[in-house]
Amino acid sequence: MELFYSSDIQGSIVRLDSVESGHLVRVLRHKAGDEISVIDGKGSLYRCTLLNADAKEAEAQVIERVYPFGSHPYHLTLAVCPTKNNDRYEWFAQKATEFGIDRIVPTIGEHSERRVFKTDRIGKIVLAATKQSLKASLPHIDEPMSVKQFISSCADSKALKLICYCSDELAQRTSIKEALESLGDNREIIVLIGPEGDFSQGEVRAAMDSGWVPVQLGESRFRTETAALAATAAVYFHFL
Repeated sequence: MELFYSSDIQGSIVRLDSVESGHLVRVLRHKAGDEISVIDGKGSLYRCTLLNADAKEAEAQVIERVYPFGSHPYHLTLAVCPTKNNDRYEWFAQKATEFGIDRIVPTIGEHSERRVFKTDRIGKIVLAATKQSLKASLPHIDEPMSVKQFISSCADSKALKLICYCSDELAQRTSIKEALESLGDNREIIVLIGPEGDFSQGEVRAAMDSGWVPVQLGESRFRTETAALAATAAVYFHFL
């Protein structure tokens, strides 16, 4: 099943941008009259008839709207410190999107080696992963903020807030599996993953003072991007 993306859906008319139109017409050789499937990034899939096979701005007529399409029964935010090698962060974003994630927040920790992060490329990667994994909702990519700013921004959230920390020095950690079992009817989860040098003690204390639960992901020592994907998978399989 081929999925295309449009942010320009007016009534029953869907317009594709030049990138999507070029792929539709030049690469896949679609012609007027073909049936195509378009997602809006907000959870809906539109089954359409292609009206105008223009490689710069294709247009289609909506036949049917399917909502929700490719959804998951939880709301997951992953706040992950950017990795020194940007390719590793992009890998995490791609694979987490395939599992099912709603929001990615690049957070800059006190021990972070990468302190500048641009979100443009990540947006393209998660769009491709959304289409590939047959989903209709695009994860929201926040602008970078510090770990402590993010913790403060979640102060009023009713979500289960988990911080993955590498030590029991400040508090005894529970396993992420046990933490997720405490959810009850709550379907909102926020997971905070630190940089290569882990969180500072001040960051962990700030999180715990705000109700975050320190968790561990097992005996293996993971890289940042692996820990983020392991947490994503834990949530996915919890609700499977």
